[in-house]
Amino acid sequence: MKIIVDAMGGDNAPEEIVKGALEAVQDKGIDVTLVGRGEEILRIIERIGLKELPRGIEIVNATGIIGMEDDPSTAIRTKKDSSLAVAFCLLRDGCGDACVSAGNTGAILSGATLLVKRVRGIRRAALAPVIPTGGRGFVLVDSGANSECTPEYLLQFAFMGAFYAETALGITAPRVGLLNNGSERTKGTQLQIETHALLEKARDSGSLNFIGNAEAKDAIEGNCDVLVCDGFTGNVLLKTLEGTAVYVMSELKAIFKANLFTKLSALMIKRNLLKLRSRMNPDNIGGTALLGISKPVIKAHGSSNANAICSAIRQAANDASLDIAGLLTENIDRMMVEKNARQDNT
Repeated sequence: MKIIVDAMGGDNAPEEIVKGALEAVQDKGIDVTLVGRGEEILRIIERIGLKELPRGIEIVNATGIIGMEDDPSTAIRTKKDSSLAVAFCLLRDGCGDACVSAGNTGAILSGATLLVKRVRGIRRAALAPVIPTGGRGFVLVDSGANSECTPEYLLQFAFMGAFYAETALGITAPRVGLLNNGSERTKGTQLQIETHALLEKARDSGSLNFIGNAEAKDAIEGNCDVLVCDGFTGNVLLKTLEGTAVYVMSELKAIFKANLFTKLSALMIKRNLLKLRSRMNPDNIGGTALLGISKPVIKAHGSSNANAICSAIRQAANDASLDIAGLLTENIDRMMVEKNARQDNT
């Protein structure tokens, strides 16, 4: 398994990216191709104390960089020598099994769409992070790739999220909820109302385990396995959950440090606290899958450290082995049936 990594993407590039790649090679046995400024990458490897390029690591030189401030719609076209563009070309040409980048989200979406291409029949690719809950977590789709959506887009997001939950998380007949401000079918804007009707048809045909509208708390409480929404709403929810997790862990830390009694209490449940911290730590989760692209693409957090990059590489290798893109291709007819039915009724 070979994973292509954009070494120059992200706030902590290239040092943390290179360290994470080395960790993945040494501890996980995954081959990695680092794409970026070769001399900088080699200097980092030397500073770590390695006198030669480790087995399993390959470097492909790319001098350009797409920054967070670059316009996503034009960066891929104008910066063809950038590490991200070169990485996607390598993936497209079969030089690796998946691609990981912590860079500009919009550029990743544009590059994956233009260079790697979407699965034929998929209208829009969608970001689908796995949000940890009491169970195996739930898939939030879309979490930021598409701010404006149609009901047909959301229908495909539901199918893609369900396939991902079933394949990557091992959930049989995953429960799909439509994010809304109430459980009643008449709730929400025209987008939610029309999407609800399409998802009901998919449920009635046996194609999807749609459980109806779901409020945000329903997913967090473990009442659904896939939560479908437009990218704007999903991104707001995702950032809210991230901030809440940081706040809760900070408050718990302050509580247990308050006095001798609370410190002793913390010692008694230290193992459980460490498990909770690990579960809520985004660095251990990996990245976000970009569903709908013909080959696996993982978006790592922009502030990823070495541990987060290693986790994202591991996730990319897992997604490649599961052939999520192949599964979507095989089931594209199911994903288009409800759209065609809707058009026939208009």
